Amino acid sequence: MPGPDDHTDDVGWSVPPPLDDRLWRHPSELAELVPPRPRPRPRPRRRRVRGVRTFVAGVAGALVTLAVLAALGQLGGSDENGAPAVVRQAARPASAPVATSASVVEIADEVRPAIAKVRVEGAAGASSGSAVLYRDDGHLLTNAHVVTGGDHVEVTLADGATHSARVVGIDEVTDIAVLRIPARPDGEPHPTAVLGTAADLAVGQPVVAIGSPLGLAGGTSVTTGVVSALGQEVEAEGTSLLDMVQTDAAISPGSSGGALLDGTGAVIGITTAVAVTEVGLEGAGFATPVDVARSVGEDIITSGRAVHAWIGVQGSDLDRRTAGELGVEGGARVERVVEASPADDAGVTPSDVIVAIEEEAVASMSALVIALRERVPGDEIALDVVRDGERREVAVSLIERPS
Repeated sequence: MPGPDDHTDDVGWSVPPPLDDRLWRHPSELAELVPPRPRPRPRPRRRRVRGVRTFVAGVAGALVTLAVLAALGQLGGSDENGAPAVVRQAARPASAPVATSASVVEIADEVRPAIAKVRVEGAAGASSGSAVLYRDDGHLLTNAHVVTGGDHVEVTLADGATHSARVVGIDEVTDIAVLRIPARPDGEPHPTAVLGTAADLAVGQPVVAIGSPLGLAGGTSVTTGVVSALGQEVEAEGTSLLDMVQTDAAISPGSSGGALLDGTGAVIGITTAVAVTEVGLEGAGFATPVDVARSVGEDIITSGRAVHAWIGVQGSDLDRRTAGELGVEGGARVERVVEASPADDAGVTPSDVIVAIEEEAVASMSALVIALRERVPGDEIALDVVRDGERREVAVSLIERPS
């Protein structure tokens, strides 16, 4: 038997090999084996009318979209000269995408022009903070504690332009304030951040914080983290900040009034750096949900102050196990009912679980507070509560939150 190194060159064919076993072909044989290629059909010539129709359809669609936005009030209010003030809002995604390192760079580049540095001078000296341009007519959202007690407020934009700012109003309940800077000299609108919603936030969701820490030169600072908790109550300077979003993204002094962003780059909160004294919370940052901040801001611009509808309950998020036992997706568990409050008058009791307002599901205490921000004092709302395993409806007449 031949070995692996043996050659078989002496083995030949006694007759020409069959056609399928040969390593070569004569050109005449190939011509017989290969069928002729079919000739391509000529393409019909496009008519220009189709392009005209497409253009007309596009213009018509744009006009319809603008009409719908105007009807829904998504084009914002008007400035003091009657010109419309545009507020950029994001469509509510089912879930925000994860913020990767590449997308964080893109998010920072996109949002940075709408983040401003705030310098405040007063009797106590000078301090600094951040602010978010949210209306293209020059209105900014920031923290109330950033500008409280200041005699002169100065805002520096990302392009280096510095403006003297007017404090439109302050709301200490939510730690939100509104500033106003002049229009741009070139007549162009100010760049604005896209406003999202905090109603769909989930613990563990990646977030990006952007602001101007410590008033340092060189522009804004970007940090990343996750949503650590929702519906937090924070004690700060003698007041309680309710329904705060907690994050482990670093929020240093000077970053107060900056933006907390989701994975799409939409603002989900206005960050605040408060003096936390409890051991173990030194690395915690907090933000006011953007839904609350925008509502307060619009109240301040319209009437000079924020008006809060109040129900008079305190509580916590319903855990998943209990939610499953009750057959609901989530809810707000009532732990305390303020005496003589609207909830008390309506018969709401501790251990009740609020699961809906006006048939709209309430998944958490945060969602409850945000839903109440959409109402005004004097509104009567229907609460769906679960008590002793049974679902019932309770009518509550809202009043303005007492000081």
